[in-house]
Amino acid sequence: MEIYKKQTLSESFSVYFDKRMLRILLLGAISGFPWVLIGSSLSLWLKEDGLSRSTIGWAGLIFAVYAFNYLWAPIIDRIRIPWLTEKVGHRRGWIITMQTLILICLVCWSFANPTTNLTLVISIGLIIAIASATQDITVDALRIEQIGEHEGKSMQAGAAIAVVGWWTGYKLGGVVALNAAEFFQQAGFENYWQITFLILGIVIIACNIGLLFVNEPQPTDRAENQRQTDKMIEDKLGSSNIMTKVVAWLTGTIIGPVISFFKKNGFKIAIAILGFVFLFKIGEAFLGRMSVIFYKEIGFTKSDIALYSKGLGWVTTVVFTLLGGIFAIRSGVIKAMFLSGILMASTNLLFSLLAWSGKSELLFAIAVIFDDMAAAFATVAFVAFISMLVDRTYTATQYALLASIGTAGRTTLAASSGALVDWLNGDWGIFFIITAVMVIPSLIFLYMIKDKLKLNE
Repeated sequence: MEIYKKQTLSESFSVYFDKRMLRILLLGAISGFPWVLIGSSLSLWLKEDGLSRSTIGWAGLIFAVYAFNYLWAPIIDRIRIPWLTEKVGHRRGWIITMQTLILICLVCWSFANPTTNLTLVISIGLIIAIASATQDITVDALRIEQIGEHEGKSMQAGAAIAVVGWWTGYKLGGVVALNAAEFFQQAGFENYWQITFLILGIVIIACNIGLLFVNEPQPTDRAENQRQTDKMIEDKLGSSNIMTKVVAWLTGTIIGPVISFFKKNGFKIAIAILGFVFLFKIGEAFLGRMSVIFYKEIGFTKSDIALYSKGLGWVTTVVFTLLGGIFAIRSGVIKAMFLSGILMASTNLLFSLLAWSGKSELLFAIAVIFDDMAAAFATVAFVAFISMLVDRTYTATQYALLASIGTAGRTTLAASSGALVDWLNGDWGIFFIITAVMVIPSLIFLYMIKDKLKLNE
C-alpha cells in the first residue's frame, strides 16, 4: 500500500519559484493588455464623447470574436509564419505578428473620432479584438507547453501565474491608459484619448521585446501525431492522391481536435463540460462590462477609477490569485471552482450596496477588493480546469475551443448589459443582484459532472 504525505504550505508555495513561472507571467501580461484597449479605454472614450450606455454596451459585441477564435485555432496549430517561425519559433512568430497588427490599429485610432465616424472606430476595435483573440490562442498554447503534460501541480501554479500576468497586463495597462488620458485632458488636449493610444503603443513594443526571452519548447511528437491523424483519414478515404491528401489534412486540422476531446471524455460528459464552461462567468461579464460606466455615473473620476479599480485591484488580484492557486493545488480544482462561484455571486451584491449608498470611497474600495478576490479565485480555477482537459497534440485548438465557449457566454450575452441597465431605468442595485443570480446554473452543471471528469491532476 502506498502512503501519500500531504504537502506543507511552504512546499505548495515553492512551485511558484520555478523559473518557468516568470515566462508564464509575461505571457499572461501580453494576453491581458489588449483588453484595456477594447474594454475600459474604448468604453470611456465613447462615454466622454457623448454616446449612450446602450451604444457602449452593444459596441462591446466586438469581444464576441473571442468566442469564435477556435474556428481558426487549427490553422495556428498547423500553419507557420514565413521567416518569423524560423527566427523566433512557431508560437512566438504568431504572437509577434498579432502584436504588430494591434500596434498599427492604435496608430489608426489616434486619427479617428467616434462622434464623426463611429463605424471606423468600432471597425478598428474589431480588428484589435480579432488580433488579440488570435494572439490568445497561441499565448495559451505556449503557456501550457511550458509545463509537462502530467505536472498537475505545476499546471495549476502556472494557471495562477498566467492569471496574475493577465490581470497585470489588464490592470496596470488600465492605470497607464486612464492616468495618461487624465493628464492630457487636464493639459488642454481635446484629442487626449487619441494621444493616449500612441502611449499605449509603446507598451505593445515593450511586450514584443520581452517575448524574445520566453523559451519555446520544440515538441517532437505533435507534428507526428497530426500526420498520423491525417494518414488515418486518408486511409479511410480509400485512395492516396493530391485531392485525398488535401481533404485528409483539412479534416484532421479542423475535426481532429474535436474528435479527440469527445473521445477522451465521452459524449454526455463532454457536452456537460461545454455547458458549464459557457455559463460559469456570465454574471462577472455583465458586471465587468458596465462597471466603469457605473463608477463614472456615481461620481468617480478617471483617477479614482485608476487608483481603486486598477491599481488597488491589481494588488488584490495578484495576492488572491496566488492564494487561489495554492487552494486549487491543495484542495483540487473542482472545490476551488465551487468556492469561487459562490464568492462571485456574493461579492456582486457589494456593488448593489454601493449603488444604493451613493459615492463612497470606502465602500468602493471594499467592493473592488472583494470583487477582484472572487474574480482571481474564479479565473485561476477556470484556467487550470480547462488546461488539464487538453490533448497536447492539439493544445492550441482544444484550449481555444474551451476558452471560446466560456467567452461566448460572457461576450454575446453581456453585450445586452447596457440595455438591461436602461430597461431597469438606471437601477444599478437591481442590476448587480441579477448578475449575482447568474452564476447559479453553472454550479448546478458542475455538481452534476464533478465525479466523472478526467483531469490530469
